[in-house]
Amino acid sequence: MAQGDAKARLSADDWAQAALDALAVGGLAAVSVEPIAKRLGTTKGSFYWHFKDRAALIDAALARWEQRSTDDVIAEIAVETDPAERLHRLFAQVIDYAATGRIELALLASADQPPVAATLRRVADRRIEYVAELLRELGLTTAQARTRAVVAVSIYHGFNQLARVSPDTLPSTEAQRRALVDSAFESLLPKRR
Repeated sequence: MAQGDAKARLSADDWAQAALDALAVGGLAAVSVEPIAKRLGTTKGSFYWHFKDRAALIDAALARWEQRSTDDVIAEIAVETDPAERLHRLFAQVIDYAATGRIELALLASADQPPVAATLRRVADRRIEYVAELLRELGLTTAQARTRAVVAVSIYHGFNQLARVSPDTLPSTEAQRRALVDSAFESLLPKRR
């Protein structure tokens, strides 16, 4: 494909995804127009066709990450009618992602940057509220559900950090991952009498 064809086909989403890819590897500082244009096989002109400046690209990348890592996950899980099964599937999915996903860690490292901080806060609040909603459906009080939802999201963040600093401590087989998910899941459920 000629470079002109590549430019014509690139969308704002292509640029946002490329920015997320750069962020995952090198943090927020790696979201730089020229290197991303080079990786995409295009020029800065393509970038300026879609975005006013780097800040607009970062905003688009953050919006894409928020949509894909939270809203799309919740929508995918929502097809399950049983709240316990939704919670279990959610845990399985996010534990798998936490073992390999690097974007969130890079964003956390840039949490002092206002657009990143605002996005992380919104995502954390949405995730906690969704897990609390599932736990309320399972019979917990609002206060209990909120506390356990905070624990659940904390487990995810801890697992994500552990994957980076000590990956050999993580479950390496499907059976081990299932056991981890089951254990975390059981710890959140209301005690049965």
